[in-house]
Amino acid sequence: MTTRLRSAHPRVSVVVPARNEARNLQHVLPTLPSDTEIIVVDGHSTDESEQVVRRFRPDARFLQQSRRGKGNALAVGFAAASGDIIVMFDADGSADAAEIDRFVDALLDGADFAKGSRVMPGGSSADITFHRDLGNRALTLLTNIGFRTGYSDLCYGYNAFWSDVLPYLDLPDPQPGGSQMLWGDGFEIETMINCRVAAAGLKVAEVPSVELERKFGQSNLHAVKDGLRVLKTIRREWVRARGVEKVDEAVRSVNRQERIHSLPSRPTRWLEEAS
Repeated sequence: MTTRLRSAHPRVSVVVPARNEARNLQHVLPTLPSDTEIIVVDGHSTDESEQVVRRFRPDARFLQQSRRGKGNALAVGFAAASGDIIVMFDADGSADAAEIDRFVDALLDGADFAKGSRVMPGGSSADITFHRDLGNRALTLLTNIGFRTGYSDLCYGYNAFWSDVLPYLDLPDPQPGGSQMLWGDGFEIETMINCRVAAAGLKVAEVPSVELERKFGQSNLHAVKDGLRVLKTIRREWVRARGVEKVDEAVRSVNRQERIHSLPSRPTRWLEEAS
């Protein structure tokens, strides 16, 4: 990507997608740093999520997502964020707010995208099951082969990135456009982002992260159903990336031809000598 001038003292926005997480939010929100912009994007909860946010973190912005799904909630939060750095943070208590500085430091050290990893040294999970871990490793390997990446943990949602990276992610428009979910609105969002970061050639730094147990309630994730959706995402993103490469090569070819035709004419003798 084009080198950009980035702040040495960035403002940080933390985007928290939540659906019926009132009991968890009252524990999670007070742990978030006071000097960050906090955006809670609600998935039309039927519990007291909004009241909890107002009570425990009155400085936070509380938004309603435009459609359904975690991906749409994140897209709404990203669009509303005003920080130089955006942090993706789950509302269920599984993410440790004390790790935010690690992600920010990785970005300040030169990365475009800081990716959390439960697998690399220093990372772990108290929540993942054996079968989910096995599936995650297989999907990670498939992505690494297809995109020539070195990810150690594909399906993990604790990530951070510079806000100027957003155009490269090309996420579905968060503006209301009916209730029907678009591709990228669901749990495939993390895989989509990781694939598009790789396809854009952005600099990625993995950050060791410890995934904690969910405090209350049940996850909205369905291992088999969403695992198949991730597999479908990898395939779709691989096809998309190959299409982008073909377009880029066609543009480069046209530019080369234009440069050749724009060269001043040379005597035949000069051309022979040059060859």
